[in-house]
Amino acid sequence: MTSEAPEHRRRDASATKAALLRAAQELFTERGYERTTVRDIADRAGVNQALLFRYFGTKEDLFHAVLATQSRVLVAESPAEQVLAETLARMLNPNTDIGQESVWLAALRSSGHDSAADAIRKQLGEDYVRVLGSLTDAEDADLRVDLVLAWLVGLGMLRSVVRKEPLVSADPEDVARLVLRSVSVLLERVDTEPAG
Repeated sequence: MTSEAPEHRRRDASATKAALLRAAQELFTERGYERTTVRDIADRAGVNQALLFRYFGTKEDLFHAVLATQSRVLVAESPAEQVLAETLARMLNPNTDIGQESVWLAALRSSGHDSAADAIRKQLGEDYVRVLGSLTDAEDADLRVDLVLAWLVGLGMLRSVVRKEPLVSADPEDVARLVLRSVSVLLERVDTEPAG
């Protein structure tokens, strides 16, 4: 009986962490970093806010964890050549659930806050720069990757935040195809076929 109690607590801790990450991801996506409170995250997760501090430390640390989790999942699930196609598919698909698109929306809606901007640079930058940088042998690979990331941020901003037409209503595969063909000039080994 004693040996089962710690195991039971670990499952609960894991479920609590997952619920906090999910709630934070949803709220950062909906409201951005600044307008999301620790209390709101804990309430949505159905836990006491003390557990957020126990498992993640601060709101800023939780934001880092949200960005890191989503970007690492995408990078881990896709071959380097297809990371950009997968990212575009998740950003552009109107039927995408909150977990797929939210890392970009959370980043976009939170980019005005210094702590959030630092997290975005660190978490999104590290994973994507490493993977996308492997798709070119050019001496200016870092600049090329930054240009691609700037395009993704701009695309996300215009489509999801500003809601600019015709981008919002454009067929996701058409947009992805155009972006991927253009990006292939910068990253010669990128897969130019849209994911899906």
